[in-house]
Amino acid sequence: MNTFQKLGSLLAVTALVTLTACNGTSNEKAPKDNAASNSATTSEADAAFAKGKYDPPIEISSVLMPKKYAHGDTKENNVHDRWMLETLGIKHKDTWYPANDDQYRQKLQLAISSGEKLPDFVSVPTNPVLTNQLIDSGQFIAIDDLFDKYANKTLKDHAAAHPELWYPFMRDGKKYNMPIMEYTDNDDTLLWLREDWMEKLNLKAPKTIADLDNIMDKFKNQNPDGLAPDKVYPLAISLKNNTNTWMGSLDWLFGAYGTIEEQWNMDANGNLEYGSVNPGAKQALAKLKEWMDKGYIHADSALWDEAKSAESWTKGMAGILPGAQWVPDWPAPDLLKNVPGSKYKAYPIPAGPDGKIGTKWQNSGVNASIMINKDAKHPEAIFLYYNYLLDNVANPAAGSPYEYGFAKGYDWDIIDGQPTSDKDKIKDFNNEFPFLTGPARIPDLYMKTLVKLADGEKPVTPYEKQMAEFRKPENWAAAKIVMSQKDIRKQNYFTGAATPTMVSKWNLLRQSEMETFNKIIYGKLPVDAFDEFVTNWKANGGDQITKEVNDWYKSVSAK
Repeated sequence: MNTFQKLGSLLAVTALVTLTACNGTSNEKAPKDNAASNSATTSEADAAFAKGKYDPPIEISSVLMPKKYAHGDTKENNVHDRWMLETLGIKHKDTWYPANDDQYRQKLQLAISSGEKLPDFVSVPTNPVLTNQLIDSGQFIAIDDLFDKYANKTLKDHAAAHPELWYPFMRDGKKYNMPIMEYTDNDDTLLWLREDWMEKLNLKAPKTIADLDNIMDKFKNQNPDGLAPDKVYPLAISLKNNTNTWMGSLDWLFGAYGTIEEQWNMDANGNLEYGSVNPGAKQALAKLKEWMDKGYIHADSALWDEAKSAESWTKGMAGILPGAQWVPDWPAPDLLKNVPGSKYKAYPIPAGPDGKIGTKWQNSGVNASIMINKDAKHPEAIFLYYNYLLDNVANPAAGSPYEYGFAKGYDWDIIDGQPTSDKDKIKDFNNEFPFLTGPARIPDLYMKTLVKLADGEKPVTPYEKQMAEFRKPENWAAAKIVMSQKDIRKQNYFTGAATPTMVSKWNLLRQSEMETFNKIIYGKLPVDAFDEFVTNWKANGGDQITKEVNDWYKSVSAK
């Protein structure tokens, strides 16, 4: 997972509707549910699962993205592949090694259109357009039977608890992608405040938007660092591309008025609605205009992407940065370096004037997926592989080969007689292993562990000890806040491919939304221009898209 490049599923739709997208209800070329026409016999597969490895070894093909190699390893011969052969009896053959994500997507789409041979196991990023193209190709099998028979308890339990994780992968009631699990709640929004300013001004935690108004006024007009008011813009946000995003986000402000913008929320009647046209969005825009007028927001915010918004905080001219619990890892170290004596701390999300409160939540514990080629001779092999990582590496047992890391001499070693995973102590430290599924992660383990550490409990398990060593106390405290506010998270319910009307209309609707919202915030349009925007949005395709989105949701969520 690349934490700093997270985008919601809806944003992926927006960026990719120029691709040939197929409506999720189409079945023109849907493959037959034939999971084993060329597969190993049931007895061969069952024997491998009973023993935990293939004996004799088998060969598979997959996709491996660029990694950093150490100790003379290469992409074709490395510690991971040697481990995979020895431990699981699986060897790579004819595997794809694309140079980057764009090249991979192009190669994949070319292979589909030209009939070129595809790998046995194809990695798929969180991209509903691409996923539907692959399903439509007829080259991949539905995995329902394989999942039921071979997935381990960790994966099955999580899927049962979060049935929505299947929605992007379904067609006509069948599942086509094996989900790759990710840490849940890792990217939920918090407010990171300059704690040294809070202390010097004797300010308390903001429980409401009104409290936050007061804090921003003090940060700007009574700045503890002695900065002139025109040098301080208390709230660091990004208005350039999306405002429901991973850094400098405004989801929490819209949530204070009863909606989450730029995503599909569920209304009181159980129907999906686009959050940016909810009446609460008008109130949020009015508040943003007020903040812009008061100089609480930098006038260049419309030019700033997420990283640039963070930079205003790390350079000391902003006092509030909306971000995730991992901000202590990045970009907070830059703040401490740039502004001597600075401190920072995570605070809960404040409520709006009517007590409403909410943030985005677009993570059902899935980061990507794998599709299985209909011609794979051992379609179950990916489950044997992933099960092993989840059972042994994701949360290793004390005394196990993975207690301190995956490979001795790479991500851990014995230094001065003691095992350590400190990268500064290990020569040629490298933890970028070419796992077929990425690093194995148990969705709720990370945040549970950080909360335990925040509560002052001693780390006991190898995983807990690793988190205590690698994550800062500020991380721990932030995770506890996130989990204490778990009920405020609002799910994005639309994770499918672009609907037919989205393909032709969505780019224009999004452009209209961004232009109207920014003009309201900057005072170039009155706040009441929001009403005309909503009317036009509905008439110019929004109502039809809303119908199509709800039809999609009913099709994938039907019991």
